[in-house]
Amino acid sequence: MNYKLIDMKIFGDERGKLVSLESMKNVPFEIKRVYYIFDTLPNQARGMHAHKDMEQIIIAIDGACQFILDDGKNREKIWLNRPDVGLYIGKNMWREMHNFSYGCKLMVLASDYYDESEYIRNYDDFLKSI
Repeated sequence: MNYKLIDMKIFGDERGKLVSLESMKNVPFEIKRVYYIFDTLPNQARGMHAHKDMEQIIIAIDGACQFILDDGKNREKIWLNRPDVGLYIGKNMWREMHNFSYGCKLMVLASDYYDESEYIRNYDDFLKSI
């Protein structure tokens, strides 16, 4: 399975906490795109795709959601629920997002710019591609 959880170093004092994200340091790729997901209701699913070459790190800035990750042979469920843990998802990994908590906010760091041809949106096509 081409994924891992990454503990992000927390800097903090009496004023609060900070996590720094840096390309090629605690993020294992050059960051070319950042976007965030919010206002997803608990009964809604998101994702339902794979990327041919793009790598991502996803961080639950607030709240929680469950990821289902699939490499075509194995499926694993991962809860993302801490702002100091990033979920790295590598190439050719099917991902689904479920069970969003109210107010969940996800930030996504991507290794490339948006390109619709980079997406595999049909699960059967995903299985054929790997």
